[in-house]
Amino acid sequence: MKFYADENFPLRTVEELRILGHHVLTTFEDGKANQAVPDDEILVRAIELKRAVLTINRRDFKRLHEDDSNHFGIVICTEDTDRAGQARRISDKVAEVENVSSQLVRIYRPSI
Repeated sequence: MKFYADENFPLRTVEELRILGHHVLTTFEDGKANQAVPDDEILVRAIELKRAVLTINRRDFKRLHEDDSNHFGIVICTEDTDRAGQARRISDKVAEVENVSSQLVRIYRPSI
């Protein structure tokens, strides 16, 4: 799967997703880091690149999805210090969804 990870998305989770076979481009790698790029512009950039957004900024990206679901997917995650587990949960969830385009996919940290 092709993802576009926003600036606050954990790098360790990105690395784990890559190990699992996903192609993840970060905003840093795209030259957009440390610029306070607004969320709507992150989504536009992901659409240009035909990638699903990866974010822990759930509230704002949920609103963007509700405003317009014409995108390649938005994966919103709860904060999770188990980065490898988080990557597995993301990978498993997107594998369950036939097509993430226009979808808001929620990934939750498991209860203890």
